[in-house]
Amino acid sequence: MYIICSDLEGVFVPEVWINVADKTGIEELRLTTRDVSDYDVLMKGRIKILEEQGLTLKDIQNVIAQIRPLDGALEFIAWMKERTQLIVVSDTFIQFADPLMKQLGRPTLFCHSLEIDERNMIVGYTLRQKDPKRRTVEALQSLKYQVIAMGDSYNDISMLQQAEVGILFRPPDNVVKDYPDLPVAYDYDALKEILSKYL
Repeated sequence: MYIICSDLEGVFVPEVWINVADKTGIEELRLTTRDVSDYDVLMKGRIKILEEQGLTLKDIQNVIAQIRPLDGALEFIAWMKERTQLIVVSDTFIQFADPLMKQLGRPTLFCHSLEIDERNMIVGYTLRQKDPKRRTVEALQSLKYQVIAMGDSYNDISMLQQAEVGILFRPPDNVVKDYPDLPVAYDYDALKEILSKYL
């Protein structure tokens, strides 16, 4: 029996940090896991910028509240849910994700949490576990599921490689170049075509 594990940002919703960069004018916040493969380096850099600029968790949440799902995402999620179970496995944070998950019909979400101080500033973060996307796939496989995984960035690669089927969805050219063995889909119709071979 197949189960789907999918990334969130870039697959169902736009990149949160790019939206924050656009709203604040802070270009350094445009960097994502598409650009920086070391998540710890990326997040520590973001937290440093937020502190320097005096941006609070509430400021970030206000930007996220304006984000809408990608065109066709809701229909695609409904299509998948008619055929199997979906787990969203993301490197986002529970403090960010709620308005996004509400719009997506609240699929199951595995993600991380932020550390917030008395000023409502983001001062750190707690990962659910090391390499959580791959570990999620391994856990499902231990329950005798076969996993189809989808993602767009460097932080999805270990999940895609661990799964029985790993698919890059709308990845940047650098990720495709570095992982030419993974199938690529650039829209939901192409993704459905790949998934239909298994579901």
